[in-house]
Amino acid sequence: MILELENVGKSFPHPSGNENVEVLRNLQLQVNQGETVAVLGQSGSGKSTLLSLLAGLDQPTSGALRIRGTDLAKMSEEELTRFRAENIGIIFQQFHLMSHLTALENVSLPLEIFQRAGHAERSRKALEQVRLEHRHDHFPYQLSGGECQRVAIARAVVVEPAILLADEPTGNLDVETGEQIANLLFDLVRDTQMTLLMVTHNRDLAERCQRQVVLQQGQLAEL
Repeated sequence: MILELENVGKSFPHPSGNENVEVLRNLQLQVNQGETVAVLGQSGSGKSTLLSLLAGLDQPTSGALRIRGTDLAKMSEEELTRFRAENIGIIFQQFHLMSHLTALENVSLPLEIFQRAGHAERSRKALEQVRLEHRHDHFPYQLSGGECQRVAIARAVVVEPAILLADEPTGNLDVETGEQIANLLFDLVRDTQMTLLMVTHNRDLAERCQRQVVLQQGQLAEL
């Protein structure tokens, strides 16, 4: 098992200061290596909060969240940063590319930060995997939205993460480009046997995953 949520809850202080707002409660989820799982839910259901917890960007208020058997809440900030860099890839809806870096430099960034060997060669290979090797020296403003998302996917997978988290990966693209990106993403996940957990409101995209769960009123349920 690569991912396990055990009674995970998340609350935030209420603006009035009188009580906490419970966003997630008693979440239970188990994901095996190589599985593809979609998390569905309406706006405001807590999908973004859940993704932040899974990415180690925030900590649960209660319960345990384990990736590869490691409870993220029990790690120091330095340990968590390194663990996240080595085990978790994240694809954002808005790409979040560095505008002053080329496609190759954007992909290389997570490898260079932790001084991983062979970063240039590995980054070129990642761009080849997303079929952008001919655009390695282009800046984000010179790329289309679909090409920017391909660069973002390459950046997420270049560290060969155990689990790939995707936040509405086609939500910022037109239908045709979104379908191309979805095909690319699922082909890549299949070829590498990577685990994929995707947050989306797109049911057609969700149905391409092996499992679908829905987040309603702060709780997860299998579909």
